[in-house]
Amino acid sequence: FMVDRIQRRRLITRERGKSQLREAELRAQAAEAQSKALLAENERKSNLELLSEIGKEITGSLEFETIFYNLYENVNRLVDASIFGVGIYHPEKEMIAYNLAIEKGKRYEPYTRDTKDKNQFPVWCIDNRKPVFINDITTEYSKYINTYKDKSAELEDGTISEDPVSLIYLPLIVQDKILGVITIQSFKKNAYTEQHLNILQNLAAYTSIALDNANAYGQLQDILEDLKTTQEKLVTQEKLASLGQLTAGIAHEIKNPLNFVNNFAELSVELIEELKENLVKYRDKFTGEDVENFDNIITDLDQNAKKINEHGKRADSIVRSMLQHSRGKSGMRQATDINAMLEEDLNLAYHGMRAQDSEFNITIEKEFDNTIRDFEVVPQDISRVFLNIITNGFYEAHKRKIQNGNDFSPKLSVFSKNFEKQIEIRIRDNGNGIPASIRDKLFEPFFTTKPTGQGTGLGLSLSYDIVVKEHNGELTFETEDGKFTEFIIKLPRTK
Repeated sequence: FMVDRIQRRRLITRERGKSQLREAELRAQAAEAQSKALLAENERKSNLELLSEIGKEITGSLEFETIFYNLYENVNRLVDASIFGVGIYHPEKEMIAYNLAIEKGKRYEPYTRDTKDKNQFPVWCIDNRKPVFINDITTEYSKYINTYKDKSAELEDGTISEDPVSLIYLPLIVQDKILGVITIQSFKKNAYTEQHLNILQNLAAYTSIALDNANAYGQLQDILEDLKTTQEKLVTQEKLASLGQLTAGIAHEIKNPLNFVNNFAELSVELIEELKENLVKYRDKFTGEDVENFDNIITDLDQNAKKINEHGKRADSIVRSMLQHSRGKSGMRQATDINAMLEEDLNLAYHGMRAQDSEFNITIEKEFDNTIRDFEVVPQDISRVFLNIITNGFYEAHKRKIQNGNDFSPKLSVFSKNFEKQIEIRIRDNGNGIPASIRDKLFEPFFTTKPTGQGTGLGLSLSYDIVVKEHNGELTFETEDGKFTEFIIKLPRTK
């Protein structure tokens, strides 16, 4: 009995010890579980707060690059995003464009994905409007695509991207419209959990809103810019229409009396020649003093008539330019050797300047692209553009030569260049440049910087109309005070 009693006590003591040990273990497990739950709750709260901050930061920007970099910088604080990218979906082009994607801090060169190729994770994601969630690409790809082969891309430093092992793709959707996809990828197996998927879904929602806002803002800016451009065009057209009507009316009124002036000036020159011939016949009937007086009077009349004729023709040329400017008609396009035309116009402008000023001299630098060949333009109009700009360049370089004396060497450079969709002609002089105060007025009709009697103010205005309105090209200029002015003519191909 005593032995049995002792054994029972020992057994009870052992069982009681075991029970206390189990209770201690259970209390420890409960404390650990409570601690983990608390940590998880704290992490969840921290993540929610961080997501809220990221959301505010992302949606507060209206520029795509800013949105992207804010997203990239913050997503790595929440999850492994060794590879991160945002692709914009273009349904009309059937492609996804990745202009901004990063691997280990290095940007990818921009690339696209053809959405007609269905064997791609981002295409599956967009077509099904569901996430792609993979933790081992070698065994799980078949849930989404038939075959998998990573399409390596080039990074900004020239290196080739690595193959990911885990990845998540999520569609960016706003009001049932797919904007694109967002992806995070890792080089580790089992890198992502459901919690990571939830985090990325929240980020995708913020990103979708931000991109939609950015698109809306961009469209609004485009509309405002179009409205501004249209308004400016309407104002300009209204001014030019009124100016054209006024110019045409004045020109027609001037042309008739101007024709009489020119015709009678030419007739006067002929009559003076006849008078000279008759005076020779009757010279012996007059005294030497009378003959000298007659010669002086006839010489003065001859000079006056020629001056009237010369300036009458110049006035007639101005009137013709005014009429041409007001009509705004274009001729027929023809295959033209642009380089040969430039060569001819350079010679013509040079000799024209030499005829006006025998002291005029300038160095001409030419570099023509021989691949231009024949180019479809209205030759007489484009030649007028070249002549106007070349003559202006000669004038400005020569004016600086007069101001600076022999220490300055005037120069005009002419370049032609052939591009795939257009040709470009650059005409550069080393004159005094164009002052900032008048640059906006340079292509306005009747605006000129030349002294009275030396410029009509129609040359550049007419040139602008010919290049921009008639040939759908561009006429711009670059200048620096006291150094140079360069006019750039861009003419698009018609075929």
